[in-house]
Amino acid sequence: MTRLVFVKLGGSVITDKGQPETARPAVIARLAGEIATALASDPDLRMVLGHGSGSFGHVSAGHYRTRQGVRTDADWRGFAQVAAVAARLNRLVVDALLAAGVPAWSLQPSASARCREGELESLEVAPIEEALSHGLVPLVYGDVALDDVQGATIISTEQIFGFLARQLNPTQIVLVGVVDGVYEQDPLRVPSAPHIPQITAENWAQVRRQLGGSYATDVTGGMLSKVEEMVGLVHDLPGLAVLLMSGERAGALRTALLAPDQLDRGTRIHQI
Repeated sequence: MTRLVFVKLGGSVITDKGQPETARPAVIARLAGEIATALASDPDLRMVLGHGSGSFGHVSAGHYRTRQGVRTDADWRGFAQVAAVAARLNRLVVDALLAAGVPAWSLQPSASARCREGELESLEVAPIEEALSHGLVPLVYGDVALDDVQGATIISTEQIFGFLARQLNPTQIVLVGVVDGVYEQDPLRVPSAPHIPQITAENWAQVRRQLGGSYATDVTGGMLSKVEEMVGLVHDLPGLAVLLMSGERAGALRTALLAPDQLDRGTRIHQI
């Protein structure tokens, strides 16, 4: 019996978010290897991959204010620039996956995505379904998108996952970042910040008040928007488990994919 898992390699872990357009190739290669090992170890595992834009797309999108809308000729030139920068990082990620033995197929979200006031309303799902049926690993990423109200905008990988999950019903979503899940404050600024091991209906209101933006440039809203998107998904899709974890520890992603109950860190979002 096959199981479908979505995995996002966050921009915070695959790039240096403090330096424009700076990838972390050794980390990308290691994570690609862990994904390859998991797929080889479990023949029933199917996967949709995504990645954030980190210091590539977020810096350019912030400069051009693409998230807020695209209206002037200068805005549209910026839109094209942001798309190109996001695609450059995507090329690095897909090349690393292929080199590790993962049959990744990159699908450009902006080729079919349509938004309305920043909300993703449509995206072509059939190519992803076809890829999965042939044993490929579809790869999507944070990208620009046309918008029926504001011309264009930015869509995050979490938005894309949210749309796809409601069509494909994964059993698990794993969000891989630089920190081990969710904390009451940014642990990169406040190392003593208390860790939040799980988010449920009982503590979500309190957790929401505690979350703020990310520690570096992020035009898609930082940690709060990511967790909100996942909480909504867990509410809509009974049985879905979401794990936010660090990709900094070697082997942790492999464990999360093959034996998630054995992962001793991270934050789990379940039945809200």
